[in-house]
Amino acid sequence: MQITRVTPIHAGQFLFVRIETDTGIHGIGEAGSWGHIEAANAALARFADYLVGKDPSRIEHHWNVMHRFTYFQGLAINAAISAIDIALWDIKGKALGVPVYQLLGGPVRTSARVYGHVYGKTIDEVLAELERKKDVGFTAVGHINPFLDEGEDQTYFKPHAAKMRDAIDNVGRMREKAGNDLDLCVEIHRRLTPAEAIVLARGIEQYHPMFIEDPMRPENTDAMARIAEKIRIPIATGERFSTIYEFQAALSRKAVEYARADLCLVGGITGGRKVAAMAESHNVMMVPHNPLSPVGLAACLQLDAAIPNFAIQEYSTGFEGGAMVSEEKHLGHDIVDEVPTPVDGFVPIPNRPGIGIDLVDDPVSVRPPLSKPVAMRLHRDGSPVDQ
Repeated sequence: MQITRVTPIHAGQFLFVRIETDTGIHGIGEAGSWGHIEAANAALARFADYLVGKDPSRIEHHWNVMHRFTYFQGLAINAAISAIDIALWDIKGKALGVPVYQLLGGPVRTSARVYGHVYGKTIDEVLAELERKKDVGFTAVGHINPFLDEGEDQTYFKPHAAKMRDAIDNVGRMREKAGNDLDLCVEIHRRLTPAEAIVLARGIEQYHPMFIEDPMRPENTDAMARIAEKIRIPIATGERFSTIYEFQAALSRKAVEYARADLCLVGGITGGRKVAAMAESHNVMMVPHNPLSPVGLAACLQLDAAIPNFAIQEYSTGFEGGAMVSEEKHLGHDIVDEVPTPVDGFVPIPNRPGIGIDLVDDPVSVRPPLSKPVAMRLHRDGSPVDQ
């Protein structure tokens, strides 16, 4: 079998790759650098020159060549490698007539617990959506932001006491609405300093969130470890990591209890299983990141099925067009042939050959290409605010 064509597909806010072979089997994958789609698209085109004519079954070999042939890596490049890797696993599964999880050692589980997204610009909006998610059977909700999802066009400022107190009270109201039958995956989206993160985490500890995600920008592992040492809520981080080595640093410094590997960014299924093995050796659980389409979800579910240290899977019910708005269906449901659907908070693992999902014939006609403009919310003093 040989690769005959590698085609990037920019549909809506998503970037996919379709890899075709001379046997008629094709595979699809998704790239995770949604903020830099154009750069990842260019990287896909560059790797296409290398891949055409090659044997698609040599997945580990190609993964290493694409990562190591120059000294340079990075988010956009590694997102392209991730998409290609997922597509190559899809091809291998289809060629052998088995779901990918069978190639990873077979299933540890047959379904995966998921959490849905909750967005809201006001606490009342958040509480109403939280209740809707509970009513349809979710046992956990994520992107539950105590600082709320106010627009980037709104200038930000609060004194420290108000900033902390309001956020702590919001988590209290979320817990009251959720009861004890719904886990809260608290999402901070990197907007705090280490000092603020410690104050907030200690304040919300009484409400027993499942974890607190990215309380600060994740680049400084030592600072994240400093937070972890001083709080008693598990930290989830890693969604912005594009190499296995970033996870190695976080794990060795005890800066993470829930590894948020994004398979569409950290090297595809190959990268994800390497992170999972490292995390397992540290008794750290996996919460794969997927704010993307059902293609990314399908890749995650194949890994979720095969690893012992899986905790819960992100199930993207929102972020349509980049807007922080909750939805009922999975993001991108209209450009794939099948969407894994939750039943009582769990999604059955797809058992079709490959990753278990495919794109519709012309996804670009369904979703014309979108790109994220360069913009940030501003503080009252004029400085940019992480949100």
